[in-house]
Amino acid sequence: MECGALFPCGSGGRLARVPHRIERPSGHELKRRLASGTAKYAVNPIVRGLFRLGLPAPGIAILETIGRKSGEPRRNPVTNGLDDEVFWVVAEHGRSASYVRNIEANPRVRVRVGSRWHRGVARAVPDDDPRERLRYINSRHPITRLSTATVRLLQTDLLTLRIDLKGDDV
Repeated sequence: MECGALFPCGSGGRLARVPHRIERPSGHELKRRLASGTAKYAVNPIVRGLFRLGLPAPGIAILETIGRKSGEPRRNPVTNGLDDEVFWVVAEHGRSASYVRNIEANPRVRVRVGSRWHRGVARAVPDDDPRERLRYINSRHPITRLSTATVRLLQTDLLTLRIDLKGDDV
């Protein structure tokens, strides 16, 4: 056998092994993974549990979307962005957040503020300034300061969502 494209010289007629380069996540991606994992497995289950017990965490609401693959309800704690007939959410990981992708697939959502559920239709507002939106939410609900500070700290790609509420649900 001759040396060439299939049989590199010195390989004894065998294909040479080319080591695969292991891709390390960027600092941005690592931060998103760490923040998402902490929220998914530590913080969110506690907050959802408090809501189930009738003890809503101050400054927090529950956003219920429909899973884009499963079709099952998915509940995520979000900062309480209630503003009359509109509910504002600033997604800390933008379109990488599962609930944002769920909304893009099915914009009908429910939001629980305190003990009341509200139905609504959600949409992304990419032209909105999410940092300014967080400041606005803080001005309307000062109790949300800890939650919005957490969003600013853990954010990787902020995106504003607007939910037009349709009234009480339950």
